[in-house]
Amino acid sequence: MSGGHSSYTPSTGIEKWVDARLPLPRLMYDSFVAYPVPRNLNYAYAFGGILAIMLVSQILTGVVLAMHYAADTGLAFNSVEKIMRDVNSGWLLRYLHSNGASMFFLAVYVHIFRGLYYGSYKAPRELLWILGVIILLLMMATAFMGYVLPWGQMSFWGATVITGFFTAFPVIGDPIQQLLLGGFAVDNPTLNRFFSLHYLLPFMIAGVVILHVWALHVTGQTNPTGIEVKSKTDTVAFTPYATVKDAFALVLFLILFAYFVFYMPNFMGHPDNYIQADSLKTPAHIVPEWYFLPFYAMLRAITFNIGPINSKLGGVLTMFGSIAILFIVPWLDTSKIRSAVYRPWYKLFFWLFVINAIMLGWLGSRPAEGLYTVFSQLGTAYYFGFFVVLMPLLGLIETPRRLPNSITEAVLGKTKSGGQLAGVAAAPETKG
Repeated sequence: MSGGHSSYTPSTGIEKWVDARLPLPRLMYDSFVAYPVPRNLNYAYAFGGILAIMLVSQILTGVVLAMHYAADTGLAFNSVEKIMRDVNSGWLLRYLHSNGASMFFLAVYVHIFRGLYYGSYKAPRELLWILGVIILLLMMATAFMGYVLPWGQMSFWGATVITGFFTAFPVIGDPIQQLLLGGFAVDNPTLNRFFSLHYLLPFMIAGVVILHVWALHVTGQTNPTGIEVKSKTDTVAFTPYATVKDAFALVLFLILFAYFVFYMPNFMGHPDNYIQADSLKTPAHIVPEWYFLPFYAMLRAITFNIGPINSKLGGVLTMFGSIAILFIVPWLDTSKIRSAVYRPWYKLFFWLFVINAIMLGWLGSRPAEGLYTVFSQLGTAYYFGFFVVLMPLLGLIETPRRLPNSITEAVLGKTKSGGQLAGVAAAPETKG
């Protein structure tokens, strides 16, 4: 899928002149028009394009907002209010940007779950998956630093708590915290550092996204059956077939986005962030944005010492480990079958994993006490158990359903001999 002769033919003299010197039109044509994609892609595969649009939206609105923002502890809060009230369409820009962050994370989480369900991380796409996890990490860093910029109560105390995590690490913890803060407490140097990095990191994300798309075009797109393309009949041109489907999904997603922007713009925010930062008044409950809540729940789930590791360090290691483990997922899954469609036991445990992740998100918004802590510990155990225990074990003991011989056969629902597929009947793909 990734190779082959280009079908691009310049139609004008200018196109021929440009193509001979900088074949950018040829690259765009081969990548987004004639590029072959599996013919059985469903709407779960549309979120890659949605994420690209959301990244562009975040960068454009962020650049304009930065023109009016003052990265100073004495001015930051009022500058945000000035954007909302005095800048032409400033309220719209800010709500697009703040709600856009939530929509961005919603799309990326669906994208990750889709990858886990359809085995998009399996060989030869390991590097593609790793680049995706790097994008997730950069998004998290960008979102955290952006949340500090309004300089409200939750911004200030969120920065204080999160940067304080690093002090759990012996020897190196305090220097890292001081480097982030620019001193010994959250203050003006912190705000300047976070503003600079919040402005820079989206462009780094864009760079890694280019590598991510490049890696995708080298290895080819996966599909719901998990079968590689075997002939031209298994594929269709990206344009118009995939682009029409992606465009429809994008419209539905933008309708949801617009609903929050125009009708519930502060629904996913915290009311305390409309109170100016005050180092002498601690909010009753310090909670991060919703897209960090599952990881926050896992952080607080470790209330006990683990040998020489105290509970604080154990919680921080658990939180960072919940992201780090995603890097090795391609080597934890021992199954030869990619798609969960043909793996009944894996499918069951996967949906339990999704429910567990949602539960952890809810628990992260609750006080760290009583049964909330117990359920957080159980949820954390299942989160890591899914990757460390279930993935390797199911690949060895699970009996998968039969695979179709080709993507075309799966789409048409018939075998080459003309008989109907039973479930999806065809020659099974044996395990090693």
